[in-house]
Amino acid sequence: VQLQASGGGLVQAGGSLRLSCAASGYIFRLNDMGWYRQAPGKQRNLVASITSVGRSNYADSVKGRFTISRDNNKNTVYLQMNSLKPEDTAVYYCNVEAQTSLGSRATNYWGKGTLVTVSS
Repeated sequence: VQLQASGGGLVQAGGSLRLSCAASGYIFRLNDMGWYRQAPGKQRNLVASITSVGRSNYADSVKGRFTISRDNNKNTVYLQMNSLKPEDTAVYYCNVEAQTSLGSRATNYWGKGTLVTVSS
């Protein structure tokens, strides 16, 4: 399973960005999909996740500003980021839990990351 993320960039505080992450390869089923971020010198933390039936979960720091969604027909997860703050600056990584065949164990896969920089 390969993950291709896009949508990062430089934005001013208060602005918006939309991240996308498309999964491809031998995919039987995609379970949870999510976004993590890692700021310089800090550990990677969960930003938001969404189950296969659309239940979402957010880090407290992004609640009310970020929205995660998915398109199961396109094997794609999105992260709409509004009211961005300088502290949102980080490399954002998509993560999916996928089964590659019927009965196979679900495995976590990571994208390469996309940089989001929010200027003050």
